[in-house]
Order: sequence, then C-alpha cells, then structure tokens
Amino acid sequence: MAKPPSKGGTKNTSGRGQRDLKVKVKTAKGRRLSSTRWLERQLNDPYVARARREGYRGRAAFKLLELDDKFRFLVPGARVVDLGCAPGGWLQVAVVRVNALGEKKGKRVGTVLGVDLQEVEPLAGAEAYVLDFLEDGADDKVKGWLAGQADVVMSDMAASASGHKQTDHLRIMALCEHAAHFAFDVLSEGGTFVAKVLAGGAEGELQQLLKQNFTKVHNVKPPASRADSSEKYVVALGFRGRPDQADDDPRSDPLPDPQDEE
Repeated sequence: MAKPPSKGGTKNTSGRGQRDLKVKVKTAKGRRLSSTRWLERQLNDPYVARARREGYRGRAAFKLLELDDKFRFLVPGARVVDLGCAPGGWLQVAVVRVNALGEKKGKRVGTVLGVDLQEVEPLAGAEAYVLDFLEDGADDKVKGWLAGQADVVMSDMAASASGHKQTDHLRIMALCEHAAHFAFDVLSEGGTFVAKVLAGGAEGELQQLLKQNFTKVHNVKPPASRADSSEKYVVALGFRGRPDQADDDPRSDPLPDPQDEE
C-alpha cells in the first residue's frame, strides 16, 4: 500500500542544482512505438516521480492540488463526490483538504465519496462505491450515502481513446455534460463543479450550460497538466441551486463561500 501523501501542498521538493538525466527507452520487439514513447514520457515526468515520492496514487493528484490552491473549494467540512475516482489520487487530496479524518482540530470534518465502474483500493477517510453515475437513480444513491447533498462534485474522467482526435473530443465533452447534469441533481446551493474537458471547439454548449447554473465559470490549465495535452479543467463556482432544493438538505449551517476565506 502506498504511503500517506504528504501535506505540504504543491511545493516542489526537488533540490536545486540537481542534474536532470533523461531516460531513453528502446522499442522492444513486439511493442508499439507509441507505447515506447508513453513509457519514456512517464519515466521522465517530474510529476510521476513526485507522486511516487509523496505517496499519491497518480500524477493527477497535483492537478487537483493546483486547482484547489487557486480556487479553494475543498474547505474543511465540505462533502465531496469524485466521479470516476479510480485509482484514488483525487480522493487522497480531498481527504486531507476537507479534514475527512478530523486531524485538523477545531475544523469541520468533511466527507469524501468516490464512485467508479471498478473497485478502488480502500483509502482511510474516503468511501468508494462501484456505481455507474449514468444509471437511473444514481443521484439518489449518492445523496443517500452522503445523508444530504454535496458541496463539490468533481471529475477527472476521460472516455476511452479511439485514436481519432475529434471523436475522442466529442466523447469526453459528452461525458463532461453528463457529469454536469449529475452535479445539478446532487449539489447544494453555492456548490462547486470541477471537471476535465478537452479543447477542440465543442465546448460552447457546456460553457453556456454552466454559466446558466453557476455564478462564476473558470477555464484553467493547471501546471501539472502536460503542455502537449489539449486537456483543461472547468471550475464552476456558486451553484444557483434548484427551486426544490431548499428542503432536501438537512444541514442547517452552510459552509462559507471558499472565495471569502482568505
């Protein structure tokens, strides 16, 4: 089992003056050139090395750390839902930031819940369920597990690659739109939606949808996102809520606006 992730945020721990030695990988017999390039990129990726060193389950954890450092939506006491949570890197970040283990004395204790099509290795402070969030009644199941509504719905999901750039773009945008509609069903008023999207010309409808339902919508490419990738993240803050949501959430003391906590 991986060691617990460090709690030092996104500080770079590599020493100055160290010489970077790039690893070259030869294409083995029977292995595709694309696989060799991927392996070489992984071996030379500083975020991959940091994730291993700091105990995260994947380099994607740093993307969430950087997004939360900027927008501060993972506040102590928040109830968080991570869609497509495997392997659990985003869960690891959320557990610490929302104080799910109660280690920050005097701070609210949050809840972290992940759902995925596959089982996820257990993680202290988080609950992970095997669930297709697209199935009928998935939103009610999640609200039942949370005993109320969520403060944050986040997604780092990506549709299976087909090898055709435009097709892959449309697939991930459709997945993101489904995640947004799921968020509308489970978020409490003032909540936050965070999701990965791909730049490619089909984001207009999603942007319009989010702007209708949130007070602020930001499009960000965090430093941990590879420069040669077309991925970026949408961070939608201040969910406007639904007219029938007032009586749905038993929590009477709402969380503070993360933008007001300086």
